[in-house]
Amino acid sequence: MGEPRAEDFEFARIEVREPEAGEVLVRNTWMSVDPFTREWMHADAYVPPFVIGEPLAGGAVGEVVASRAEGLPVGTTVSHFAGWREYAVLGADAVAAVDTALAPVETHLGALGSTGLTAYATLTRVLPVQPGDVVYVSAAAGATGSVAGQPARRLGAATVIGSTEGAEKTRLLTEEFGFDVGIDHTRGRLREDLARAAPDGVDLTVELVGGAHLEAAIDAARVGGRIAVVGAISGYNATGPLPGPTNIFATATKELTLRGMAVTSYFGLAEEWTKLAAPLLADGTLRTRHTVLPGLRRAPEALIALLRGENIGKMLVRLEH
Repeated sequence: MGEPRAEDFEFARIEVREPEAGEVLVRNTWMSVDPFTREWMHADAYVPPFVIGEPLAGGAVGEVVASRAEGLPVGTTVSHFAGWREYAVLGADAVAAVDTALAPVETHLGALGSTGLTAYATLTRVLPVQPGDVVYVSAAAGATGSVAGQPARRLGAATVIGSTEGAEKTRLLTEEFGFDVGIDHTRGRLREDLARAAPDGVDLTVELVGGAHLEAAIDAARVGGRIAVVGAISGYNATGPLPGPTNIFATATKELTLRGMAVTSYFGLAEEWTKLAAPLLADGTLRTRHTVLPGLRRAPEALIALLRGENIGKMLVRLEH
């Protein structure tokens, strides 16, 4: 399928109906742009794929502007999954009220949303950090990666290493996001740089890129190491079959654990993560960034830029009405 193009997207203006009993009408104010959007365009996606001619979907927050749902009065800020549109009519069970006093509302799509939850669940439930671990995070300047290194340290990691692209993002890893070592993988020396940063091997990898990055993570892992496979953004625009890591047999000789992570299995941890993360955001202990494009018409541009790695932190669209 290749890289999406702006002309692959169509903007439609339709009449929005009034909410019925048990429903609310939400005016979206912020919209999340995520790698899974590209995955869900594939016919063989792990969920029913998007349907051509129907709206895309994704995380969003907005304000209830009409309500026939008890407990959700007009003016309530809510989060939901009907992004990629300006207005949405939703059942009360499809929205969650947002406490705007905790943090800026858009943060509930990033560090306090599913991306922050992904990092936390990976490090505490999927393959928990153990005291003294050397932890490596790929795509470390992205939405999930930029958060992941920070709780890893709080959970007992001895050294936290991140890789990203370009000198500016690499600088931010150590100066802003709390990594001990930042690696610029565009230098073409990821394996060598990982070996230098972790001469005794990596205990835990949070893998978000796939492809050559997963291969490098396997190479860098010490015996008994763990690799959490969270994403594989390097292959989402592929036009043909993707080769597997050439060193896959090392998972046997090193007795490695590779475990997949789908955040949908960990939504039950959202309240736990919010209680932990909100105070850290408020006092500046947890650092996060947003890349923001204004207006729904720029959403395709935001997705294309995200897949090219042009964002720092969470990619968002601020809707203008």
